[in-house]
Amino acid sequence: MPTDPTSARRRAVRHTALAAALATGLLAGLAPAAVAAPAEPPTTLGCHTAHYSVDGRQVEDTYETEEGDPAAHGAAWADADAALKGMTDTGYSTNALAAVRQDGRLAWRDAAGVADLDSRAPADPQGRFRIGSATKTFVATTLLQLVGEGRLDLDDRLECLLPGIVPNSTDITVRQLLNHTSGVANYTRDPAFDFYDQGWLTTRRYRSYSLRDLVDIANTYPPTFAPGQDWSYSNTNYILVAMIIEKLTGHRWNDEVTRRIIRPLRLSGTSAPADFPLIPGPHAHGYFKLGTGPVDVTALNPSMAGPSGGIVSTTADLTAFLHALLGGHLLRPAELAAMEQTSTHGEGRTYGLGLQRLDTPCGTYWGHAGGIPGYMTMMLSSPDGRRQVAASTSPYDVPDEAAARAAWSRVTTTALCGSSGPGSPSRP
Repeated sequence: MPTDPTSARRRAVRHTALAAALATGLLAGLAPAAVAAPAEPPTTLGCHTAHYSVDGRQVEDTYETEEGDPAAHGAAWADADAALKGMTDTGYSTNALAAVRQDGRLAWRDAAGVADLDSRAPADPQGRFRIGSATKTFVATTLLQLVGEGRLDLDDRLECLLPGIVPNSTDITVRQLLNHTSGVANYTRDPAFDFYDQGWLTTRRYRSYSLRDLVDIANTYPPTFAPGQDWSYSNTNYILVAMIIEKLTGHRWNDEVTRRIIRPLRLSGTSAPADFPLIPGPHAHGYFKLGTGPVDVTALNPSMAGPSGGIVSTTADLTAFLHALLGGHLLRPAELAAMEQTSTHGEGRTYGLGLQRLDTPCGTYWGHAGGIPGYMTMMLSSPDGRRQVAASTSPYDVPDEAAARAAWSRVTTTALCGSSGPGSPSRP
């Protein structure tokens, strides 16, 4: 177990390097992969229609459930299967899961690697995982629904909503919280969240934090910059967004996300836990590789991430969520357009309001990356909501970072890019 803080932080940075790379557009500039056009998958999956209300307007959205055999997609998706297996072949990950949805239909889903290092049981394609910062898209969508309902405005000042909550609150707008231009310090910079520290591994990962606890930790550090003057990713922004949701609705943020998104879309594998430390249902384990060997970090108190990264989901559910969101079924056109308006500062030029833009070999996609101890996630959708991909992996070691990045790229590029044909994704 490392005891040197510098060494521990270096390990933590190494562990999350791919998440940061993906978040800033790892796929941009890659040559298009040679991807065979998948034929119509032979499995007929069960469908259902979700009925829900957007701004008083009843909406129907049809998408696939978890029914059917996810491995029964035949040889048509062999390239995608091989790319997914490459995630675990690098030695970087113990398992990898991915799914593709096309025109509302779950077209492909598979898994590679093992669910845990003890039993060596195969990873379950329907397995659940912690989605990390992809949670922010759910939270941003919930807040933007409140904007659409006239409960607040994106240019409202934080001071009017949560008086005195952080420095510069009189100058910070709701929009700046959502797009990370507020300058609010990131609470996860605190040593309490050094995930390779022995104290965190043995004790602190089970600690319960309130939203106010996390803001108080952030407030021990000075603002990164004056509001609106730059861009810097800060998990504290979404803690504050959740506090606004709770003030306006009188309900906990996770209950509002469940009521407005998870339950109407029937995302049966998705949950927004408060502080329950276990992952319900089938799931892969997450590990850290330390000098003493693998350390299982699957169990942790998700309140340490909360609205900035605490949701649990599946690849099928994430693609269903993005299908509804980018298809215009969760937000009014004005709020969805605002969500896709990126910052003008630095790395923020690919970041909107809880959505990230990736410019891929086959067009622009919107989604979000996520990282939390033991898990890394990417979810993406075409701008018209016709095509989605979601992938998760449990990072374990990075013997060759370049190989690990290339493996991630192969999975997403293979899933996103292909020639037009029945059952295959069309190029944007």
